[in-house]
Parts: sequence; structure tokens; C-alpha cells
Amino acid sequence: MSFNGKTVAFHTLGCKLNFSETSTIARLFYEKGFIKKDFSEASDVYVINTCSVTENADKECKTIVKNALSKNADAFIAVVGCYAQLKPEQISNIEGVDVVLGATEKFKLLNYISLSGKNEHAQIHNCEIGEADFFVDAYSVGDRTRSFLKVQDGCDYSCTFCTIPLARGKSRSDTIENVITNAKKIVASGVKEIVLTGVNIGDFGYGQFIDEEKKKREHTFLDLIQELDNIEGIERFRISSIEPNLLKDEIIEFVARSKKFVPHFHIPLQSGSNVILKKMKRRYQKELYLDRITKIKQLMPDCCIGVDVIVGFPGETEENFKETYDFLNELNISYLHVFTYSERDNTEAITMADAVPMAERKRRNKMLRILSAKKLRAFYETQKGKTLSVIFEQENKAGLMQGFTQNYVKVKQPFNLATCNTPVNITIKDFDEEGDMVGIIEETIFSKSEI
Repeated sequence: MSFNGKTVAFHTLGCKLNFSETSTIARLFYEKGFIKKDFSEASDVYVINTCSVTENADKECKTIVKNALSKNADAFIAVVGCYAQLKPEQISNIEGVDVVLGATEKFKLLNYISLSGKNEHAQIHNCEIGEADFFVDAYSVGDRTRSFLKVQDGCDYSCTFCTIPLARGKSRSDTIENVITNAKKIVASGVKEIVLTGVNIGDFGYGQFIDEEKKKREHTFLDLIQELDNIEGIERFRISSIEPNLLKDEIIEFVARSKKFVPHFHIPLQSGSNVILKKMKRRYQKELYLDRITKIKQLMPDCCIGVDVIVGFPGETEENFKETYDFLNELNISYLHVFTYSERDNTEAITMADAVPMAERKRRNKMLRILSAKKLRAFYETQKGKTLSVIFEQENKAGLMQGFTQNYVKVKQPFNLATCNTPVNITIKDFDEEGDMVGIIEETIFSKSEI
């Protein structure tokens, strides 16, 4: 079937890893002659890449499908990704969906496209998650100034709240050689910053053993970033998220002296109570987490550190929550990503007693979001008077463009195409009356906004 001149639009839910995979699937469509459309426009095909972490995923998916069909009632609707792997039957019952593809089949989507009319019933193609044991590389290009480069997939951890291992399968990773090849392709496209993504990227190299019996890995995450640091033509590498127990001293020390890797870490904590961390089956206690933050700040005082935290986990008492709040309050971090615990089918946590009332979960969430705003303001205060390098993204929203410094301070300025996608040195001056960070360089205004 010829697809020349046909149109396709994509909608991505969830993480940076999903964005990298959507971009790769999109390139397969364009190679077959499809023309890109915005998801808000009429299109022949709509592809929705779903997330297993998203709350109310079914309701959200229904809304997105309905919006697509309102633009073209005859459009072919494909739902792929993590939620499609976990709940294929539920998605297939959404009116207007033509095909549902799970963890391994999503990259074969073109094999299931039909433009001869909508399917009477949605087709489901997904495997047993144990069969998702091979790595498919992916990277994003063209969507923004930064590129998301997938280096690892899946997870072998058994956190009691998490469905990701059920949606993505066992831990596996790319080879260093192929990561380097893809990074060079990204550089050739003109991108200046690459964000390394995965489910558990600190586990890079799993399955690549020199000695199978001793499980000695051929490559590690440290080996990977050392090789990437030598690539010419890229200004920055950023690590998206890394588990505290896998963030070794050697990695922190390397980033501190690196030519390309920036002083920014995102490190999941989930709870500041060792009692709750044990119930979650996390592989560390808060003392190790504190050690990691202390080590980073000793070597990189201006490093931006983001933290994931979950509130309202089953059995989390007021005392447990206060322990988390006090721990975070004292911790030298920059911002929080706060998640309200929600029950997930087929997880151990859903069977646990002492569920926290939803109203209390929301109260705790609000308290930590307020704390996050204070932490962000305090971090930005430390940046006043410093000259930072910003790479502005090629977006024009209300006459403004935004970019990030090396240490992830978000900056806005009047749109100027000449300064897009190139490092610009900026001296941060002060906050304005609204609490925004400002500096004046050639009549440029910089604004603090939420990370």
C-alpha cells in the first residue's frame, strides 16, 4: 500500500523515554511517505503513545481518542505503549480505536495500518511481557532543541508500587557503539544538547557480560558517559534520572570534571522514611541518599538536584510523612516532583493494609509542592550574579523563547531567532517584584518559572 501524501499525527503521554520512542516511530512513517500533522489538525492516522504512570489513564485515553475523531471521524486510531501493554482489552473497548500495540509491537505499527476504512473491532497485538527481552534503540530529533536518546529499557527492580516492569519487561540496554552512532546522528541534525533516557539508566550494560558466571559486565554506565564525553559537536549531555544506589562516586566525580556532562541530577527518593522505603522495596535507605547529595554538592556546589517523592503510600503515617518532609526540608536540593500514590492493578502495594485517605494524600502532596517552590526559589537565589550559559529552544510563545542553563535554571527572553540553539552567556541579576529572576543584557529579561 502506498502512503505517499497521507498524514499522521502523534500524541505522547509520560516520560522522556516515551518521547524518544514516539519520535523514532514517527521517522518510520515519514520514510514511507507520510506527512506530519499537529495532533490538533485533521489527519489520516493518529498515534497515541501511552504511559502506565499516568493517573486516570483510561479516561485520558478516551478523551484523546474523542478529540482525534472530532477532527476526522474516519481516521485510523492506534494506541501503543505502556498502558496498551497493561490494559489492551480496556483500550480496545474505547470507541474509535483501530489497533492496540504493546511493548514489542509498537515499533511495527506500520504493519497494522489500514486506510481502507475503520476496523469494526480494535485489533490487539501484544506479547507476554517476558518476551520483551530485546532492545530497540530510539531518539528524538526535530521536536525541540534538546534530543532524548534512549540507552536502556525495562527494569528488574520489584518496587511494590510500580507497574513499569509489567509494561516494559526486563532490564536491557544498547551497546556503547550504537549509542555513539545515534549520538553522532543527533549531532549531525544540529542539536546541541542530548538527554540520556531509560527506565533505569544506571543499570546500563545489563546482559553484556564478560564472565556470565560472575556476572561481570562488559560495560557500565560510567563507561558509556566517558565515551560520550569525547563526541565532537555536542555542547551538553544531561542525565535524565538515576537511582541513588546506582549513582556511584565515580559517576559523580566524572560529571564534576566532564567537558560535556552538565551539573544536574534527577534522583528518585520516593520517601524520607526508612520504614516506608522498606515497604516500597527500594534498594537504599535515606542515609545513602543523603550521602549522594552531600557528595554532589561537595564537588559541584551549583549543581541542580531534582527529587521524585511519593506521598500517601499505604501505611504512611503522619509521623512517616513528617519524617519525609523534614528530611527534604534539610536536604540541599533544588526542586521536587511530587506524586500522589494511586493504586495500580497487579502490584504488591495494592494488597497492603492501612490505605491513606485520598484527601490526606492530596494534603501531603500540596505541602511538598509548596516546599518545592521554596527550594527552587532558594536555589535560584544562589545563582544571582553568576554568568551562565543558556541554550534557547526554537519556540515562539507570546513573543518569548525559553532555554536552560547548564544547571537547569529555566530562562525566558524575547524571541530572537539568531540566539536559538546556540550557547548564550547570561549574567543573572536579581528577582523582580513577582519573584521572577531577571537580568538585563541587550534588553533581555530572564524569568524564573517552574521546572
